[in-house]
Amino acid sequence: MTVREDFLYYLWQFGKLQLHKLQTTKGEAVKIINLGTRNQHAGPDFFNAQLKIGTQIWAGNVEMHVKSSDWFVHNHENDANYNNVILHVVWEHDIEIHRKNNSVIPTLLLKQYSDETVVLRYKNLLNSPKNWIPCETTFPVLTTFELENWLERVYLERLETKAVAIAELVKKTEYDWEAVLFRLLAKGFGLKLNSELFFQAACSVNFSTIRKLSASQFSLEAFLFGIFGVLSQDGTQEQYYEQLQQEYNYICHKFQYEKKALFPLQFFGTRPANFPTIRASQLANLYHQQKNLFSKIVATTSLEELYEILQVETSVFWETHYTFEKHSPKRTKKVSKKFIDVLLINSILPLKYCYEKYQSMPNIESLLALLRTISPEKNTIIQKFKTQTITIENALQTQALLELKKSYCDKKKCLECAIGNRMMR
Repeated sequence: MTVREDFLYYLWQFGKLQLHKLQTTKGEAVKIINLGTRNQHAGPDFFNAQLKIGTQIWAGNVEMHVKSSDWFVHNHENDANYNNVILHVVWEHDIEIHRKNNSVIPTLLLKQYSDETVVLRYKNLLNSPKNWIPCETTFPVLTTFELENWLERVYLERLETKAVAIAELVKKTEYDWEAVLFRLLAKGFGLKLNSELFFQAACSVNFSTIRKLSASQFSLEAFLFGIFGVLSQDGTQEQYYEQLQQEYNYICHKFQYEKKALFPLQFFGTRPANFPTIRASQLANLYHQQKNLFSKIVATTSLEELYEILQVETSVFWETHYTFEKHSPKRTKKVSKKFIDVLLINSILPLKYCYEKYQSMPNIESLLALLRTISPEKNTIIQKFKTQTITIENALQTQALLELKKSYCDKKKCLECAIGNRMMR
């Protein structure tokens, strides 16, 4: 059976071994006084273990590999961090490993002492390549408390990952939080098909230009349409289009903005209400209506207030158009509550968290409470999880499940997952 190193960590950490029988490959008895502390970073796998090997008591680190020869594959022989390894724990022993002074590092062949029931459960869990998730056919029932705690932890891991990316943006803008919010919102308003184009265009602009243009809805819309590529169409005879182009050219000259080559905007496969023309107009109107938007957002913990701030509509022209070329029945095109939820989940709440961390005042409970009041997301991954024994009621759960699928299930990190651990038990 093929195993991974995380299975070795699991067996060692939770003592799933015939502890009274342990011997090194040289026949010396091994008694575990202290398993050590699991190391999640560079260096040996367990720090500060205490072991009695033969008649000698050792204090130091434990390193684990599937094969003994992986020691050289990972170049540990050249790394001083491994000089204090007192035991090499492996699944297959194919070579002796020596210290710098040429003494042999004791080796424990783990598969000889593993709990057979645990090994069988591991085999059944991991050797299921056709399953959508490894535990799809044997998904265990967790208590509400267990599941909520686990999903909350997974969501916080997702949040930290987003915060790292946002912190990089903050540095690039020299801590202009309003500028960072604009970039994140531009990405959000671009939706899946145009998010990267909108984001890169927003990053190419000095936010002071947006501040100055926000006094005029028309000027700001012209500028955003220009940098997002909405004004790069050919053959359009619409007068409003020509007016926007003239205004955009004037603004570029005035602010010495160098026009960038842009990829074509994506309309195909998108509902008209999500066309980039509509979303760009709504974004322009948001910044026209809301001055100091970031300050307003970080000052509120009320979901209703956030909805009120973000619920904007297009300019008048787009009430009768989805594209420049074709008229449509008149309709006020406001951003929907569902769309605002997407912005809150992916952009605004992670930015609030990042700002609070910067201020050394992170309010995790308030953020989690907000997420629990947002409706659950709907997508194919969430639909699949609904076929398991999970009740999904809010956005905190859906965000956590998306992260669970991406960072645990797809990578088969079942032994680091509370659900996988329940199965192994």
